[in-house]
Amino acid sequence: MKRLMLGGVLPASAIAMGCMRMASLSDDAAEKAMFAALDNGIDFFDHADIYGGGRCEEIFGRILKRNPGLRQRIVLQSKCGICKGYYDASKEHILEAADGILKRLGTDHLDALLLHRPDALMEPSEVAEAFETLHRTGKVRYFGVSNQNAGQLALLDRYFPGRIIIDQLQFGLAHTGMVDQGVNVNIRSEHAVVRDGGVLDWCRLHDVSIQAWSPFQYGMFEGVFLGSDRYPKLNEEIQSVARDHCVSDSAIAVAWILRHPAHIQVIAGSMDLKRIADIARAADVTLSRQEWYRLYLAAGNPLP
Repeated sequence: MKRLMLGGVLPASAIAMGCMRMASLSDDAAEKAMFAALDNGIDFFDHADIYGGGRCEEIFGRILKRNPGLRQRIVLQSKCGICKGYYDASKEHILEAADGILKRLGTDHLDALLLHRPDALMEPSEVAEAFETLHRTGKVRYFGVSNQNAGQLALLDRYFPGRIIIDQLQFGLAHTGMVDQGVNVNIRSEHAVVRDGGVLDWCRLHDVSIQAWSPFQYGMFEGVFLGSDRYPKLNEEIQSVARDHCVSDSAIAVAWILRHPAHIQVIAGSMDLKRIADIARAADVTLSRQEWYRLYLAAGNPLP
């Protein structure tokens, strides 16, 4: 498995297991999925306190409890800040949420804690104070955000300089806005619209690692583009490239993300044992520049 250094400080597998769907599994089935990931070189596990109303973390915690020594083999991340009907990035909430996450996971520390969504009422100084407290007490090693733009990252960086190492953003062949704007500079087209403040370049300039969530989705959880009638040309091209590399379509979709020089980590949420193995093979595939652009164009993206 290809390795990354998140934020230049946290070593992890290039592909991570997203645990959002774990709540639908029994403890035994979840344990099999977790070990399937480990067997395929995936040692990074991504949670959020909202996933399954906390049940995903509880299941994961029970798996850790019945497998002594397993916690030392993995990189463990969770997210907080989404509440029922509002977002909360207050110091009080972050500290309380972190304690709840640690209790459910049955561990004394997280390797990374992320703010899940931007809170319009966020006081960056409060976030910095909460993060400093969690770090000082040994509860969290590193910090990040999710779904934040370049300006929001810069604001946090003013109060917590150089300490945000991750921004988790939706990215994949059917959600390419982060690269569209860079390809279509000074062009009058929908693809030239900058919706995230140039977050991709900001992260590269400031050693913030991007994690790609929902790499197979189009829209906001509208569906999976693989095999979809909405993306016939893209699927045809994916299948062609997959045959050339003797891997699955899923592996090519992930390899397309991994090919980007920003060294993006992919969060894959499958709990299916075979699909986990198929996806993991993406780390062994290096797409050529021509293949990367063929797929980008097949997804409906123009080159000026």
